[in-house]
Amino acid sequence: MRALAALLLALPSPAFAQAYQCSLPRSIGPLRPVAPDGPVRKLAVAGYTLAASWSPDYCKTRGQPQSMQCSHRNGRFGFILHGLWPEARRGPAPQWCASGPMPSPEVVRRNLCMTPSPELLVHEWTKHGTCMTKRPQTYFKVSAILWRSIRWPDADRLSRKEDLTVGDLREAFVVRNPAWKPEYVGIQVSRTGWLREIRLCYDKDFMPRACSKWQHGPSDAASLKIWRGL
Repeated sequence: MRALAALLLALPSPAFAQAYQCSLPRSIGPLRPVAPDGPVRKLAVAGYTLAASWSPDYCKTRGQPQSMQCSHRNGRFGFILHGLWPEARRGPAPQWCASGPMPSPEVVRRNLCMTPSPELLVHEWTKHGTCMTKRPQTYFKVSAILWRSIRWPDADRLSRKEDLTVGDLREAFVVRNPAWKPEYVGIQVSRTGWLREIRLCYDKDFMPRACSKWQHGPSDAASLKIWRGL
C-alpha cells in the first residue's frame, strides 16, 4: 500500500493511449456489473503486470466495428492500456477479490482515451483492481501514472521492417525507455505470429523487474508480424 500511496502523489494529468486525435465522448451509457469469469483468489500481491494491447490487431480480429476503439470516430489507436494486473509470488494471480463498488460513469469516461472501452475498464477494475485497492478511482489513477511514464515504440513503422523479430520490438521499446531491460518486457503474439500485447513487469514497489517465463513470451529470435491498420 505504501507503493500505491507514493504513486498517488504524482501530479495529475490526462493519460492517453498511443492515440491519434483522441476525443472523449460527452457522456457514456449506464455501466453494467461484470460477472466473474473464474474463481476468487485473494492472495498477497508480489508484483504487477502492465498490459498494453496493440489496438489494430484487436480491431481486425475481435473488436466491434462500431465501438469507440475500432470505429475511428474518436480517434485511431495504437497501443492502449489493457489493464494493470496484480501478480502473486508464484502461481495464479489474485483476481475477483471483491464485488465493488462500481466506478462512476464519469470516472470511466475520463479514462477512455487510455482504454477506449467502458466495458473493459469496468472489467479490469472488478477483476484486478479490487485486489489492489478499495476505490476504482485509485486503481485508474495508479494505472494512468504508470502509463504516462512509458514511451511506446512506433509499432506501425516497425511493421515495415524486413524479417522482423520479437527482439526487434523489445529493442525498440528499450531504446525509448532506457531504464528498462529486454528481460523486463513481455510480448504476446497470436498463434500465427501477430503482435497482440506488450506486457511490462514490475515488482511490488512498481520498479521494473524481469518477467516470468510465461510473461516474457517468445524468444527474441522468433519472427513477428504487426498489423498496421492505423
